[in-house]
Amino acid sequence: MPLPDAFLQELKVRNDLTDVVSSYVNLRRSGRNMVGLCPFHGEKTPSFNVYPENGSFYCFGCGVGGDVITFIRRIENLDYMEAVRFLADRSGLQVPENDVDRGLSSLRTKVLEINRETARFFHRQLMQPAGKAGLDYLTGRGLSLHTIKHFGLGYAPENRKTLVSYLQQKGYTANELIQANVAFQGRSGAPVDRFSARVMFPIIDLRGNVIGFSGRVLTDVKPKYLNTSETLVFHKSNGLFAMNFAKNNADGQLILAEGNMDVISLHQAGFTNAVASLGTSLTPEQAHLMAKYAKEVVICYDADAAGQKATARAIPLLRNAGLEVRVLNIPNGKDPDEYIRSYGEQGSARFRQLLTRSGNDIEYRISKVRNECNLEMPEGRVAYLTGAVDILASLDSDIERDIYAGRLAEETGVAKDSILSQVRKKRARQEKTREQKEFREFQQQAVGLKDTVNPEKYKHLRAATAEEALIAYLLRFPEVGKEVSGKLPSNKFVTSFNSRVYEALLGKLSSGKEINLTDLSADFSPDELSAIAKMIAAYANNDFSPQAVDEFIQVILQEKEKESVLHAEALRTQDIQQYLDRLKAQKK
Repeated sequence: MPLPDAFLQELKVRNDLTDVVSSYVNLRRSGRNMVGLCPFHGEKTPSFNVYPENGSFYCFGCGVGGDVITFIRRIENLDYMEAVRFLADRSGLQVPENDVDRGLSSLRTKVLEINRETARFFHRQLMQPAGKAGLDYLTGRGLSLHTIKHFGLGYAPENRKTLVSYLQQKGYTANELIQANVAFQGRSGAPVDRFSARVMFPIIDLRGNVIGFSGRVLTDVKPKYLNTSETLVFHKSNGLFAMNFAKNNADGQLILAEGNMDVISLHQAGFTNAVASLGTSLTPEQAHLMAKYAKEVVICYDADAAGQKATARAIPLLRNAGLEVRVLNIPNGKDPDEYIRSYGEQGSARFRQLLTRSGNDIEYRISKVRNECNLEMPEGRVAYLTGAVDILASLDSDIERDIYAGRLAEETGVAKDSILSQVRKKRARQEKTREQKEFREFQQQAVGLKDTVNPEKYKHLRAATAEEALIAYLLRFPEVGKEVSGKLPSNKFVTSFNSRVYEALLGKLSSGKEINLTDLSADFSPDELSAIAKMIAAYANNDFSPQAVDEFIQVILQEKEKESVLHAEALRTQDIQQYLDRLKAQKK
């Protein structure tokens, strides 16, 4: 059962889209709308628009759009009902729930309870004789008992029935354990512990919930780390290890380390603003999460080839999220944990010196090119300058380009003007390539190519364009819904997606109430709502005349009739071919 209209109306009233978005995005007025930098992709020129009149938002840069529920779904990484509860809690409303929602909510709650009980179980195991191997490993890595308790570290017993038996005695079912991914179904059909003979690191979200685990093996068995798979509460691309602690200690800066042990060692040494990605390369979602709590990120990955590759990949992701980036190089190829431990009591002070001296990402990238070139040879200097020019050309700041061009000139003896001239040529080529790419993408969007939401659009462009205009008109002027539906039944729409949107609108409009995207958000996915928001944004400044609306309707009817005629012709051609085939068969 859908949520009652009265509840959704009250939810909209109490959670004004502009107010909600403003708690995440700095908005400024632009005519009747509000604009700001998009929180869903990196940009320097605002393309994120909020339309207060109809309660929708749309980003012309990345194509994300929707209503207030969709915004919370995307910004907080929640599903539909979680986002509704989030907004209800924000505004003091009680959410009416149906059996399905209650079932999912109950299972989600059970998964979180299981994770919490599992974390406690693992921690107790670590402190008992059965967990001696795990405790010896952690203390051998220099962790104090206080740190071990602070992070809730634990140990998964070797016997793969221990945890399952414990949790089942607590009343949890086999299915619930499997849904939480602390167990899997064995060959016998019975649940089996997922983690065995591993040191366990609980993963905690920003609200303090245990949402998953990372387990490190103490032998040479592969994989070295085993992580919780995707569950109702855990999505590894969205979170960061220790962010629940670091968010309160960031003070404008976060340290991005490579692994859990590095982060824990850094916290123990006093660097409580350290985080790590959850068993995966850094993702755009994680970069945007860091941007909520800091202005600068210091990348502190291992110095090996894999660490260098990960650093190169992380830099543009962090920059695109609007973050300043610095890179910390640890001498002798050590990781942060090893470096801090190697200096004993002086480890913290030594690491702080490295942190203070760490250069920004531009210096790091230039030094990396320098180290690969022989500056004693003319061709080496040319290769160095060519690589450095590529880096400077990627910078948007005139000041940054000027400063680093000056440094290169001093270092190589090449005139600064010559270097800047090459940078300008390179940027001009890049700009031309970018414009060509954007134009191709615009053309493809204009004709409906690569439209995954409405894949029929490119085949029926004229009809789809009229359908979109009519949908935008109805969302803006819902009072004419009855009149429009009398002239155009939903089965006359040509494209299936637009027909579904139109049918949903007519269903809502039949009640005679005002309508906006929030009334549709339960029936459409975030991507589909973005497509509808795009229709609204495209016609936000259009003054629809009755004549224009009648033209939209006529275009749709004409295109539907044309499609029917073509379909009939195709059927006749097929019938003729089948007849010829039968004649051939009779002659044999």
